[in-house]
Amino acid sequence: MTHYMKLNPQPFSMIAEGKKTIELRLWDEKRRQISAGDTLIFTNTANPNLSLQCTVKALHLFPDFTELYRELPLDKCGYLPEELPTAAPEDMEAYYSKEQQQKYGVVGIEITNVSAFPLAD
Repeated sequence: MTHYMKLNPQPFSMIAEGKKTIELRLWDEKRRQISAGDTLIFTNTANPNLSLQCTVKALHLFPDFTELYRELPLDKCGYLPEELPTAAPEDMEAYYSKEQQQKYGVVGIEITNVSAFPLAD
């Protein structure tokens, strides 16, 4: 199955460069459709003609980002080395409220086999 998601430019670039191999999302209805082996296509929010295709390697489920941050390697989740000392679960509240996390839980989507391509017009 193929799933489509949007990514901001920095995480998009980090995935393209192989520096980010775990995408963090809410474990909502849309993400509950994802399984290991599925294909993800990420579209760059700044340039919708740029996309990344990858394969879902594993899903790491947690009740909230506090637990996820304790268990997963944050350098694989999109943090730069200089950001690791100050990385905090609250960083994800810019995207997902505590209430949303409590309602759905969260997921670290581990990806592999990343390839970049422009979308056809």
